[in-house]
Amino acid sequence: MTAVRWHSVIPDSPKLDVTAFADPMFTSLIGAFLLEHYKIWLLVIGLVVLLVAWLPLLLKKLPLSLPIIFVGLGMAVFSFTPLSVFSPHPVESPVMIEKATEFIVIISLMGAGLKIGRPFTLANWGITIRLLAIVMPLTIGAIALSGHWILGLPLASALLLGACLAPTDPVLASDVQIERPNSDDGDEARFALTSEAGLNDALAFPFVYLALAASAGTLGFATMGTWLWQDVIWRLSVGALMGAAGGWLLGQIIYRLPQNTRLSRTGDGFIALGATLVIYATTEFAFGYGFLAVFVAGLMLNRSAAGDNFNSELHDFADETERLVMMVLLVLFGGILTGGELLADIGWDNVLVAALVLLVIRPMIGWLALIDLRRPALERFVIAFFGIRGLGSVYYLAFALNHGAFEDQHALWETVGLIILGSILLHGISVTPIMQRLNRGA
Repeated sequence: MTAVRWHSVIPDSPKLDVTAFADPMFTSLIGAFLLEHYKIWLLVIGLVVLLVAWLPLLLKKLPLSLPIIFVGLGMAVFSFTPLSVFSPHPVESPVMIEKATEFIVIISLMGAGLKIGRPFTLANWGITIRLLAIVMPLTIGAIALSGHWILGLPLASALLLGACLAPTDPVLASDVQIERPNSDDGDEARFALTSEAGLNDALAFPFVYLALAASAGTLGFATMGTWLWQDVIWRLSVGALMGAAGGWLLGQIIYRLPQNTRLSRTGDGFIALGATLVIYATTEFAFGYGFLAVFVAGLMLNRSAAGDNFNSELHDFADETERLVMMVLLVLFGGILTGGELLADIGWDNVLVAALVLLVIRPMIGWLALIDLRRPALERFVIAFFGIRGLGSVYYLAFALNHGAFEDQHALWETVGLIILGSILLHGISVTPIMQRLNRGA
């Protein structure tokens, strides 16, 4: 009997080549290096973990952010020749990059969902809907045109660039998001950026699949119909339904079972990790968007908690896990910039595209989409300006390059890497004074 296979707009996605990070000589070199300096690594890891906990207190009033510190640390550490071999160019290890960034994004999405207790009504979520329905597709189009006209990218690669860079990153945007569960009353800027980051990572996926179809040269009426039905309607619907159903079911198990058997009695925050992985995996098995399901499940768990303090325990564990993994990935990202020489061939055309994305495209489109709202101008500026780009963009690019044949892969990585670095610096330096001013005006 022939197994049933899901047919998407990608005719035959190539199998992932795990040899990119499983080379015996490479892994033996890593093992020998780690064993030789084992105690030093323990010391370094311990110090870095302590910094993850301590630095937010020190940076609270400074124009700096955790991502700036850890990217700078990675750039410094991996600039030394003995270590540079462990930070290859991302073209050489796309599978490892895809899986690592996928994990942190789903953890971040669950944490974002657990924060939001606002009921879903048009009045409550109106700004979010504008950001998703107007700002994101226009941003994808504008970035794609910039990549095509300025960088000379072909259609598929330009569309992929737009799809990767349009979503607001849920991982690196913590400084502009809701800080604690159910603390978003009246704080429209933080709510809008949290809810946007929670939803637009899933909503960018159809455009990634469209870019994959374009890379295979199959953009026709039949392909577009398949894309619309399978990669837009089906995958989004399944993601939303699986997230809602799974979040409701887990909510009953955690909060509604008889007192002696409900999971909330354990007090174990790591249940958030189990819930994240179960919801994500089951949704992916059903050919839905796991990113959407995880965020919706977080919303449902918050709703099921009904004020139970255990929701804060779940959020705190997800937040701590996210920060630790983020620290590791940002250090490695810094290493890729120096040891991997990611930006070695950057030209003025890449710089121009980065400036357009960070200073013109997202801020201008966001401002115009919100211009008629009766909200303070600074609040609308914050929502429009802080479209932070980060590890979600890395995931989408690695995913697409692992599943399709795109031209100019180095140009794509260089541009995305430059824009992420620019976003970390620009938004990291400006977030503290701007958000303090917004809070004073609240």
